[in-house]
Amino acid sequence: MSDAVLVLNAGSSSIKFGLFDISGAEPRLLCKGLLDEHEDKPGFTVTDAAGNHLSEKRRAPADNNGDALLADILDWSNDNLAGGTLAAIGHRVVHGGRDFDGPAEVTDKTIDAMAALTPLAPLHQPRCLSPIRAIRSLRPDLTQIACFDTAFHHGLVPPVSRFAIPRRFEEMGIRRYGFHGLSFEFIANHLAEISPILSGKRTVAAHLGNGASLCAMRNGRSVDTTMGLTPLDGLMMGTRGGAIDPGVLIYLQQQGMSVDDLQHMLYQESGLLGISGLSADMRVLLASHDPRAAEAIELFTFRVAREVSAMANTLGGLECLVFTGGIGEHSAEIRQQVCELLQWLGVRIDHSANDQASECINTENSGVDVRVIPTSEETMIARHCSEKLRSQG
Repeated sequence: MSDAVLVLNAGSSSIKFGLFDISGAEPRLLCKGLLDEHEDKPGFTVTDAAGNHLSEKRRAPADNNGDALLADILDWSNDNLAGGTLAAIGHRVVHGGRDFDGPAEVTDKTIDAMAALTPLAPLHQPRCLSPIRAIRSLRPDLTQIACFDTAFHHGLVPPVSRFAIPRRFEEMGIRRYGFHGLSFEFIANHLAEISPILSGKRTVAAHLGNGASLCAMRNGRSVDTTMGLTPLDGLMMGTRGGAIDPGVLIYLQQQGMSVDDLQHMLYQESGLLGISGLSADMRVLLASHDPRAAEAIELFTFRVAREVSAMANTLGGLECLVFTGGIGEHSAEIRQQVCELLQWLGVRIDHSANDQASECINTENSGVDVRVIPTSEETMIARHCSEKLRSQG
């Protein structure tokens, strides 16, 4: 084996990672794993591409140091490259703002620029930057490449990209950026691999998970999306409520809530958790007999269906609907409820195919292709890193 790329996808409490061979035309997943800093014994586990256990390393609770855990992963990767070379580290970065419209090599300047966007993604951006800084300290000569969740939507133009606020704020960069772009880009590429005809259809991709958003796309391009300036907008999510009357926030501030209180409420206490009072996990809510769980599910599916309709309006119709993300890929019940609300748009699903999570779940007489496609942000990052490295010579 020759060159490899290690991909890090930082979440709120853990980091997913994948080691990819990039010597061929397409990156090939060698192994994947999870680094968890918050377990009783922090450490990481590694499986092969098929999910078979390969390795595990744990540290004592007193030795819970994020930099040390990343060093462990780097050492493990180097030891398991079969004579190959770790060419780069690829990172998912949530916000790229106006300046980052594609992958960027990490430098002091790019780190400063990414850090300046933290107010637009206060919970996500620091988590993305933490391993970047740690590896820059541990392995300063190792190439790092940042891949941005906003980049796929960078071509959004007015009126889609615009807020109805004074133009001077738009000139400051306050506009709709959109997120989950690496996931949507993977879906767009997969549709093109299936069929150029399918890729050209008016498509809405639904990335449904703890974070959730929709993307309207055609010919592999994003033309609309539900998230805006920040990852708070649009659909209801696990702990985020999505779109909300801004007057609610003004009123809550008038009642004494601080900006920090509002931020905590909007990011961590709302959504499925806020409505149900039980859990942010859709699996828990689907298994519950508490009526509040059913109410949270009803609101979630209503909001998804409503926003799919809005995306269809942007596209001038709906010809393909794709479910992806943790909920979208694994919950037949949620897919069914959403599709039932979209029957007026011609959506018809085969219940047996839906229960089996087949890739194609629509009936023959459906006016809309309905697909279930597992996403892979890590694969998309590996592709971007491979292309970036080759372009550099």
